[in-house]
Amino acid sequence: MKKILDNYLEKMEKCLRPVPVSERIDIINEIKSEMQELQNNGVSDEMIIERLGNPKDLAKAYLGDLITKEKGFSWNRVLIICAFFSLVGFSGMVVIPCLGVIAPTFIVCGAICPCLGLIKLIDQIFHLGLPFADNIGIFVSESFILNPLVEFILILLIGVLLFLAGIAAWKLLVFYCKKVSGTAKRLFV
Repeated sequence: MKKILDNYLEKMEKCLRPVPVSERIDIINEIKSEMQELQNNGVSDEMIIERLGNPKDLAKAYLGDLITKEKGFSWNRVLIICAFFSLVGFSGMVVIPCLGVIAPTFIVCGAICPCLGLIKLIDQIFHLGLPFADNIGIFVSESFILNPLVEFILILLIGVLLFLAGIAAWKLLVFYCKKVSGTAKRLFV
C-alpha cells in the first residue's frame, strides 16, 4: 500500500487505541481489505481516502457499532464507551444523555396529562370529590377558576405538545446516533 493509505491506517489505529487489541486488529484488517479491493478495482488512493472519510469519523462509527453489539457489563465495553465519547466530543457527552432523558420523560408526561385532565373533568362534572383531583390542572389563582371543559382542553393541548416534543427529541437522538455511526456504512457501499 502507498504511504497515503498507511498514514490513514495509522491515524485510524490511534483513534481506536482504547479498543481491545483483537477488535482493533480486526477493524484495521477490514479497512485494509476494503482498501485493497478498491485498489484492485482501479480506484485511486485519493478516492479511497475520500470514500473512507475522516479516520476520526470512521473510528466513531466502529465504536458506536461495538457499543451496540456488546451486551451487559464488561470493562472492554467501558473502554469502548470512553473512546466513543472522546471521539464524539463534548456535544456527544451533552446531546446523547440530555435527549436520552428528555425524550421518554416528555412522551410519558404527554400521555399522562390528558388522562389526569380527564379524571379532573369527570370529578368536577359528577362531583365525586376525589381527594387528589383538586391538585390536577392549571392553577390560575384562587379567585379565578377555569371552566372544567376549558381546563381539560388546555391540559389536552399541553399533553399533545409534550408528547410531540418527546417524539421530536427521540427522532433527534436517533438521527444524531445514526449520523455519528453512519460513516461505517459508506465504507461498504
